[in-house]
Amino acid sequence: MLNEQEAAEILVRESEEYRKLGEEHKQLKEALAEIDKKVHLTPEEEIERKRIQKLKLTKKDRMAELIRDYKKSRSN
Repeated sequence: MLNEQEAAEILVRESEEYRKLGEEHKQLKEALAEIDKKVHLTPEEEIERKRIQKLKLTKKDRMAELIRDYKKSRSN
């Protein structure tokens, strides 16, 4: 049975959706890192930070779902 990392590596090669989600997640992570460099955030920046965090989590959740689905399809 495949582990999470092995399934992720296969999906990177075989799934356009997974690759796209991974790239979007990386970009959101970088945007969040830029915001987090600031000592103080304006209320607008706080809202933007929360928005980015939620989007990043949504991408990560979908990637995890694709991994679960792939592993499930391989075990049948």
